[in-house]
Amino acid sequence: MRLCQMADAVRYGLMNTEELRETFLLEGMFEVGEIEFAYVDLDRTVIGSAVPVSEELTLETEPELRSEYFLERRELGVLNVGGAGSVVVDGKSFEMGKLDCLYVGRGSKAVTFSSESANDPAYFYLLSYPAHAEYPTLMVKFADLQGLQLGAAETCNKRTIYKAIYKDGIKSCQLVMGFTLLESGSNWNTMPPHTHMRRSEVYFYFDVDPAHRVLHLMGPPDATSHLVVADKEVVVSPGWSIHAGVGTKNYAFCWGMGGENQAYDDMDPVSIADLR
Repeated sequence: MRLCQMADAVRYGLMNTEELRETFLLEGMFEVGEIEFAYVDLDRTVIGSAVPVSEELTLETEPELRSEYFLERRELGVLNVGGAGSVVVDGKSFEMGKLDCLYVGRGSKAVTFSSESANDPAYFYLLSYPAHAEYPTLMVKFADLQGLQLGAAETCNKRTIYKAIYKDGIKSCQLVMGFTLLESGSNWNTMPPHTHMRRSEVYFYFDVDPAHRVLHLMGPPDATSHLVVADKEVVVSPGWSIHAGVGTKNYAFCWGMGGENQAYDDMDPVSIADLR
């Protein structure tokens, strides 16, 4: 398990490009046939992936968690962004196609991941936060999600937001998770931007064309920087930082949060004119 220590807004202002990438960007998280994890000291976030091929993969605890099993004191969100696969939780199987989302509650002991086809494996994105309460393990299919359309073609940010794990959807302790799909010809996400000191946020970019990139904007509104992000890479966004991006082509991203509350609209908006 990688260990990631976040920088505060003061140290951020002194960082060069390589230091910004080392601190806020997770690269190489999706190794075929492996489960990968990173532990972020910010809100004790665990970010991971599971890419099963010919054999199933088992969710094991990590020494850094000091727990008997991974979900002893945690909850987990799973989003499949690849081929068909399944997740088995304490003997119950959940068949997951692309963009299906699964919530695994605290106290779940045995969790395994598998793919239906080794030629088109599932790519499971994993996001976990500590939990002080137990909620049922549930899955929502992409076809059953109600999308919220935002933006416009004129501002190059026409997109659809899908909320999966949140206070009016799958119940959780503190995890909030969903994803956004940009339409063809649209490039901007989360613009105008915002911050929310009460929650950190994690952006997982996927369906980014291999020949293209996303420029993820971060930092205090009056001192922004950017990270050049490729497919299946993750950006950790502290509460003091904006989180927005523009791609050289349309793409998708999963957003996940943990912190003080689960109110999706609890944010501090920033005017575009005030960005620096």
